[in-house]
Amino acid sequence: MLTITDDASDGQIPAARSGSLHYERPASNWFEALPIGNGRLAAMVFGGIETERIDLSESTAWSGAPASTDVNPAAAGSLGRVRELLFAGEARQAQELAVRDLLGRPTSFGTNLPLPDVVVAFGHGDRAEGYSRRLDLDDAIVTTRYLVDGADISREVFASHPHGLIAVQLRSGSAGALTFRVGFATDVIPGAVSSDTDTVTFDGHAFETLHSDGTQGVRVLIRATVASTDGTITVSGDALEVADATVATLYIAVGTDWRGEHPDDRVDALLAQAAADGYERVRADHIADHGALMARSTLRIGETDSSIAALPTDERHRRLARGERDDALLALYYQYGRYLTIAGSRADSPLPLALQGQWNDGLASSASWTNDFHLDMNTQQNYWAAEPTGLGECQEPLFGLLDLLAETGRVTAREMYGADGWVAHTVTNAWGYTAPGSGAGWGMNVTGGAWLALQLWEHFEYSRDLAFLGERAYPVLRDAARFLLDYLVLDPETGWLVAGPADSPENWYVTEDGSPASLAMGNTVDRVFSEAILRIAGEAAKLLDVDETLQGRILVAREKLPPFQVGRHGQLQEWLLDYEEHDPAHRHTSHLCALYPERQIGPRATPELAEAARVTIQRRMDAPGWEQVEWVEANFTVYFARLLDGDAALRHYTRLITDTSEVNLMSYSAGGVAGATQNIYSFDGNAGGTAGVAEMLLQSDGEVVELLPALPAAWKDGRITGLRAKGGYVLDLSWSDGVLDEARIAVAPGATAKPIIVRYGDETLPLEPTPGLTTTISPR
Repeated sequence: MLTITDDASDGQIPAARSGSLHYERPASNWFEALPIGNGRLAAMVFGGIETERIDLSESTAWSGAPASTDVNPAAAGSLGRVRELLFAGEARQAQELAVRDLLGRPTSFGTNLPLPDVVVAFGHGDRAEGYSRRLDLDDAIVTTRYLVDGADISREVFASHPHGLIAVQLRSGSAGALTFRVGFATDVIPGAVSSDTDTVTFDGHAFETLHSDGTQGVRVLIRATVASTDGTITVSGDALEVADATVATLYIAVGTDWRGEHPDDRVDALLAQAAADGYERVRADHIADHGALMARSTLRIGETDSSIAALPTDERHRRLARGERDDALLALYYQYGRYLTIAGSRADSPLPLALQGQWNDGLASSASWTNDFHLDMNTQQNYWAAEPTGLGECQEPLFGLLDLLAETGRVTAREMYGADGWVAHTVTNAWGYTAPGSGAGWGMNVTGGAWLALQLWEHFEYSRDLAFLGERAYPVLRDAARFLLDYLVLDPETGWLVAGPADSPENWYVTEDGSPASLAMGNTVDRVFSEAILRIAGEAAKLLDVDETLQGRILVAREKLPPFQVGRHGQLQEWLLDYEEHDPAHRHTSHLCALYPERQIGPRATPELAEAARVTIQRRMDAPGWEQVEWVEANFTVYFARLLDGDAALRHYTRLITDTSEVNLMSYSAGGVAGATQNIYSFDGNAGGTAGVAEMLLQSDGEVVELLPALPAAWKDGRITGLRAKGGYVLDLSWSDGVLDEARIAVAPGATAKPIIVRYGDETLPLEPTPGLTTTISPR
């Protein structure tokens, strides 16, 4: 039986440290370096002895440009014929016509590009003793220390959000023992380097020829300034030389002319402010700013021996991969996803997290796919951890992108489909691309924008902020619903309203004549997001007391959407017909979005469909050549959490860390999959893994908050603070021997909470919101 105790305190548990990544040698490659970021400017810090390498990335450093010719002009005239062919079972002919007339024709799509490295070369060679390299997740500072000839050499590197730049301080324990050279490695984008007095400047352009024409892209300006030192500064060609210093401070600022910004003004102002405030002020402001977000949630799982916790992170990663237990490393990965979210996406960031977050290794941008915004899972997954782990404001740049897509997608909806509202498909860019993609099998994901728009509703559900709903979310959601109401058509055989022609990204099926096809009518993924958008737009309109006619249209349309279906293998059907999969081992399981992030399928409400979802997952894993990539393991973690199978969720969470994350714990898309020749960093695994842990420990749908719904048996003891629940709540949970000790529940800061039902196991009780009061729930 659950019991309630009210506590007049604020209910806060003292903050615990989030942990750190630490190593006993410098990074020898990108996947050993350590990430920093301020929501716009990011870097990978290598911590070298002879040379420090700081790989720069910046979210607006995009090639390409806006375009008005992305929609194929033949699309509107061929749409009806493609539908007719698909309804008639002529999938091959429909596919051929759609490839010719429906796919997009991007001419200047572009990609986010890596920037020149900042290189700091020292005069002491590579001899060193007592080396250590560490990233503290609470301070967001990379610290490197070692001894050279008895002198203690140290560096701190961080990306400051308040000051908008990267700060580097170099120190020697012996007076005047620090000598180094500062310059750029400039082989990534075209530009020129110059030096003057105390500053090295790179001035170039984000030009490339794979995803644009080599002449379109933003101007990029980078300045690295030695802001203070007790040594001497000498201009040496295109670099600076600092000699006989004990302490030296370097600031690195970047600006672009994306959407009319003025890079010179931005960079000069940032550098001047940092120099005026001084390093200690810049450092203190950075720690306070980052730490305020990081401290919102803490996690302790089980017990990890202190001798194991003291091991370097790369050794702990190898131990975990060998099957040795390290609960603290599992908890660290949860916090690492939060750290990367904070570092990569802040409320004032100009663009949201791209495929590689803010850390561009140059591999995605030089692949057949790009470092862009993928709307058939990846961009959404980038933000799955934000709301439940207390980082809701980090979604703001995503909402800005949605505003842009709702504007540009209005043209695509009208020109291609003759529809009201807006649409976006599989990929988009910094310029608001909304046409279909250019390739068969992935380009025609018609509900990609609708899927992304669900994040607006997600944000509302956690805050219940009616002003946000009315002013920011509802216009985008309403017009996504208007598009679907115009776009959906009646299946002549069943009378169901179905979407199409569309891909179920990015899978193919086997047609009746044995040939592969991707386009179909009534794909499950489109049913899921049609239902979601229509339901949400209708509910939002009702809450806001607007658009009564639209509400009526939505009710009629929802009643005609097709039901979920179970196929011949006991699997959840991916297509309206029970087709065999052309690639049974495919990484995409787009139809399982009904399980997560949506709740249209679940073990309590729809047990038969939940079992069909489980069969689907098992069939994927059992198929020869299963494409095990980072976001698949993250998906399976949240899927099994929703299926209330904590042990299976933990297995996939652990595999995410050991099999699809490198020794710096950054997740990757495996080489050999989707045309990748080597492992390529992808942000979504890190965020998805963190979301998976949150989902194991707390689930909420706005009506019911369930405590420890998928607690793995191995996690017998633990404590988590700061989890957010839909309905406007924040919770701290502790448990021992696999049983809940207590849950402390309070109205989340700034939220307008609603009454909820609290569930633990088979027990439930109602809870009324009381601002300023913490409620403690415990089993008796």
